[in-house]
Amino acid sequence: MALPFIVLLVLFAAAPEVVRCCTPSDLQALLAFKAGLKDPNFGVFSTWKGSECCSKWYGVSCDMSDGRVAGINLHGEAVDLDSSMLPRRVRFITGSISPAICRLDRLSTFILAYWRNISGPIPPCITSLSMLRIFDVVGNQLSGPIPGDIGRLSRLTVFSVADNQISDQIPRSLTNLASLMHLDLSNNRITGDIPEPLTGTIPPSIGYMERLADLDLSVNRVSGTIPNTLGKMRVLSSVYLDCNALSGAIPPTLLSSHGLNILNLSRNALEGTIPDVFIAQSYYTALDLSYNRLTGPVPKTLKLASYVGHLDLSNNNLCGQIPAGEPFDHLQSSSFANNHCLCGGRSEVPTLTPSISENTRRAKPSRLRRTTLDLTVRSRSDG
Repeated sequence: MALPFIVLLVLFAAAPEVVRCCTPSDLQALLAFKAGLKDPNFGVFSTWKGSECCSKWYGVSCDMSDGRVAGINLHGEAVDLDSSMLPRRVRFITGSISPAICRLDRLSTFILAYWRNISGPIPPCITSLSMLRIFDVVGNQLSGPIPGDIGRLSRLTVFSVADNQISDQIPRSLTNLASLMHLDLSNNRITGDIPEPLTGTIPPSIGYMERLADLDLSVNRVSGTIPNTLGKMRVLSSVYLDCNALSGAIPPTLLSSHGLNILNLSRNALEGTIPDVFIAQSYYTALDLSYNRLTGPVPKTLKLASYVGHLDLSNNNLCGQIPAGEPFDHLQSSSFANNHCLCGGRSEVPTLTPSISENTRRAKPSRLRRTTLDLTVRSRSDG
């Protein structure tokens, strides 16, 4: 009986002490970050006092080996960004993101999402945070450009600045982010092409982002053509390019991609025919090409696809016979409405149903939050 007790004593003595306090330099950086924000209602910063920032400060996490701050996770209320239905007395966090966060040089996660009224620019110095894996500031009023040298963040897996007022072009260095898995720039004021790695236009070099699974550039002012390389990205599963000013043809590689499940190119100025390149491995939960200038017939190879859930080809200049059989037999005629001379298919429906660009946009915030949380856990477990 004595031996096990001695062993327990040895193990207890060898166990690392729980870190409660962050380093003095990190503590000062956190206080400077807090000073740039005002929270009149929610008490988010009520625990941000004393020196035990690793154990008692809400939203702050540390590396337990040395007490360095590794994460700031301040996620606002998960409500619709339209605050018109809320009582006027309710005010969300205001202020701006202090450059002091850049002094937290071990920071790997920064989430300051859905606070509605946080404004000002993204501090350019964030590109010096070499450990940063997650940067999520969705649902605020941030303005100005994305830092031009964002491509320096080689460990970045999530970059989400959706639902802000970000302007200027997409930095070309963004396509250097080889570890990026989730990119959401939607609902901003971004202009230009998708760069060559990703510009105001979309660049061919975007194909170098081999781990990218979700790409959302919707509701911006992105112009130019869609690069062929987009369809060659092996793990890309969802692409939202709707509500922009894209022109030219749809690349055949994009529609013949094996892994793409959601593709929304609606409300652009795309021209030419729809590439007839669907294969047995094609699996689309949603495919929306509506409100463009597409011509020619409905692709017959769509019948080869293993699954097509939602399809919207309405409001184009398509012509010819709508093919019979699956998936066309289960689609409403509204999927083909307002084209030049399509015929066949199911009997007409008098009113159009909302397109995916309206339906899925209302559902996307919860999807994006889940993605970010999943990747937060994964990035921490990766060490």
